[in-house]
Amino acid sequence: MESTTVQFQATPEQSKDDVYLRNRISRELSIDLNAFEFSWRRRSIDARKRDVKVNCTFDVFDDGNEHVLEASFAAQNVEGKPKVAIIGSGPAGLFAALQALELGLKPVIFERGKDVRSRRRDLAVLNKESIVNPESNYCFGEGGAGTYSDGKLYTRSKKRGDIKRALEWFVQFGATDEIMIDAHPHIGTNKLPQIIVSMRETIIRYGGEVRFDEKLTDIITENGEVKALEINGAEIHEFSDVIIATGHSARDIFELFDRKKWKLEAKAFALGVRIEHSQYLIDTIQYSGRLNDDFLPPASYSLVAQVDGHGVYSFCMCPGGIVAPCATNQEEVVTNGWSPSKRNNPYSNSGIVVSVSPEDFENHENDPLVCLKFQQEVERACWEAAGKTQNVPAQRLLDFMDGKVSADLPDTSYHPGLTSLDLNKVLPKMISKRLKAAFEEFGRKMNGYLTNDAVLHAPESRTSSPILIPRNEDLQHPDVKGVYPCGEGAGYAGGIISAAIDGMKCVKAIHEKVNGAEGELLQ
Repeated sequence: MESTTVQFQATPEQSKDDVYLRNRISRELSIDLNAFEFSWRRRSIDARKRDVKVNCTFDVFDDGNEHVLEASFAAQNVEGKPKVAIIGSGPAGLFAALQALELGLKPVIFERGKDVRSRRRDLAVLNKESIVNPESNYCFGEGGAGTYSDGKLYTRSKKRGDIKRALEWFVQFGATDEIMIDAHPHIGTNKLPQIIVSMRETIIRYGGEVRFDEKLTDIITENGEVKALEINGAEIHEFSDVIIATGHSARDIFELFDRKKWKLEAKAFALGVRIEHSQYLIDTIQYSGRLNDDFLPPASYSLVAQVDGHGVYSFCMCPGGIVAPCATNQEEVVTNGWSPSKRNNPYSNSGIVVSVSPEDFENHENDPLVCLKFQQEVERACWEAAGKTQNVPAQRLLDFMDGKVSADLPDTSYHPGLTSLDLNKVLPKMISKRLKAAFEEFGRKMNGYLTNDAVLHAPESRTSSPILIPRNEDLQHPDVKGVYPCGEGAGYAGGIISAAIDGMKCVKAIHEKVNGAEGELLQ
């Protein structure tokens, strides 16, 4: 099907008006008004000037047929095929399993947590009673951390793999095709669970397996190769290839590798706070006084500063969102954020985090867990400071800047509750000092951002893995053949899409190993 691409800017109202768009495309391309069909290719908001515009990119078809998204996922029955063990059912694990179905390998997923429906009950207990189930929480369980952290699909890296194909797979399993168009695609926590269930049902229908409440407790090797897996303490001798897709919070996996003296490396990550404003304020700032309406979505922002040679930046910004308790053990507190698909909550939240590198610590050359230990220390210190509950240490923004405990705290979307403390005394000085300098700069960039109506929640600490699990060019760990470190937890991804792509990549490597170097891979 022949198509032409056309780009232009329109007002938010015009971008929703198909009559206007048809006339505009006709003028831009000098073609007859009724001689074409068109479909969105890309859409983004330009709010840099007072008059907000929408950047519009369309595919225009001259044969009278509008483009239809073609199916890009083609599974085959894998009963009796070579097996691959996949540890974890986050995006890396699920997309690895789906890729295995395409390539004729039998995926067997071992998930330490519960299915999405059962997992929701554990989250309710966490929010209402501050009880953390260490195997079923916002980080662990079917779909991984992204399931209940709203499914942001934006990735800055264009070198990781086929982003378009990964997005198409999400659409085929139930996501709206709007994610193929928007510059910052987002599914929403309310919609993700059913998409993940659809993926699971497909994996099982074509001969794969998905096992819940089954935790990897050991990897048994012989002569530097995988001999067996230990699941919940019992040995399983069915696998010679295992993908480790356990996410950035599976500290027991890092400890397992360290105990076996398999290579690990300390890795830079970021740590700070989660700030919450009213969405009304952020809309007013970003849209130059115009509020979000039927033509504009709730506004987001992206901020970055350099302080003492360290980056300080906004992370996982959630318009119309919720601040969530994301601890994976009872004796720690952790925050993150999520949004429903409509992003219609009255609050806006974002992580504001400081980059932390191994070089910030004296013993980094001898201790691959040095960044992980720092992360743990901060989370436990915040838990102790807030009364050893899932309440978080909190402070109004200007009070933080002035170093005084807030006399009271505004309403918040964080359900377990807040404890008013001076975060300058709770957080390490290397973090609080750089946050304060960055907030000063952010206040200059966004007039009105620096307000005492904003509240800081501490800590935001699970931005990425503080560990890198090395792998060779064939994607296997250098110390043990058959182990494929994968996704965000191993240090090879930074979000849902990049993790999904890395899962697909690992399965392709296994397929090539099983079928020989000449084995045909799907591209």
